[in-house]
Amino acid sequence: MHALRIFGWSLTVTVVGVALAGVLGGPQTAAIVAILAVLEISLSFDNAVINATILRRMNEFWQRIFLTLGVLIAVFGMRLLFPIVIVALTAHLGPVEVFDLALNNPDEYATRLHDAHPAIAAFGGIFLFMIFLDFMFDPEREVQWLRWIEEPLRKAGQLDVLSVVVGLVSLFLVAEAFSGDATQQVLTAGVAGVATYLGVRGLGEFFEARGVGADDDVTGEAPAGAAPAAGSTGGPNALVLASGKAAFFLFLYLEVLDASFSFDGVVGAFAITQEIFVIAAGLGIGAMYIRSITIYLVRKGTLQEYVYLEHGAHYAIGALAVILAVSIETEVPEIITGLVGVGFIGVALISSLLRRGRKQRASEGGGNGDGPDERHREIATVRS
Repeated sequence: MHALRIFGWSLTVTVVGVALAGVLGGPQTAAIVAILAVLEISLSFDNAVINATILRRMNEFWQRIFLTLGVLIAVFGMRLLFPIVIVALTAHLGPVEVFDLALNNPDEYATRLHDAHPAIAAFGGIFLFMIFLDFMFDPEREVQWLRWIEEPLRKAGQLDVLSVVVGLVSLFLVAEAFSGDATQQVLTAGVAGVATYLGVRGLGEFFEARGVGADDDVTGEAPAGAAPAAGSTGGPNALVLASGKAAFFLFLYLEVLDASFSFDGVVGAFAITQEIFVIAAGLGIGAMYIRSITIYLVRKGTLQEYVYLEHGAHYAIGALAVILAVSIETEVPEIITGLVGVGFIGVALISSLLRRGRKQRASEGGGNGDGPDERHREIATVRS
């Protein structure tokens, strides 16, 4: 699929959104919308890589749902309505009252949202940290990037409940070390984050493992242009994709994941402007690009070609989880959050290119690794 076709809607929404902002609010508002879009993309690029690892397990029908209904949820739900719900819950106000506050008293609304930050950071941070832990403790993961870190954790992952235990212990440590006067708020939101992760992820895996819904949707085969899964033997039916109830819960998991990634962007946006519709427009444009990048990665088989991108993205969300924990008590500039994510993915991309070069040279030199040194490097990277 041509890149212009994949990014066509994102480009269209950008032009329309920025132009409309300029007409309604002037050049300054248009510039703010563009800045917020760039902020969202920089903060959530690792989100696109993680999304792609999940989306490529879903059939074409549900991929389209992710790009249509999922975009509406991301723009209007997570970037506009969700902060209002958070403020309503933490400030014990009605949603209508909070919405009126956001429209007519944005300074007070921003203050309320800032007061809700401990709960937001605890929920989003522990959700992302659980994703990181499950990746690191996965005993069946074959490809390893930083073997000296990942191999001991992979072996420890033989104990199924280890990620939950580590996650809960980490939550209690964060509540004690970083929460200040918001300990109860952090613990409540953190436990809710763990429960949400286990519930949505568990239901998705339950239905996927049992093949429920295999005939519910249009197809359970790989969409045209999609690369086969890692370890697949190839062919049109090599990648069996989730559909029906399994895909539905994977979709829910994706949306909660997107919410966790969007928290820092929404809160950080109030440092630029306090107009909620301007924030929703700018972050919404950024969310469109994240989805386009996700589809590009899936259609082009980028994760199969650059095998360490998934690792880099998981290290990035692990770092983001730590940053969210620290931010409960200490403000962390958004530029640091963005650079950490881009940095991990950039290094992972370079490592992937080097690995691909080694494999190509090995193939040209005889196809068996070009001797002991090359084989040793491959063994140190990929567990057979």
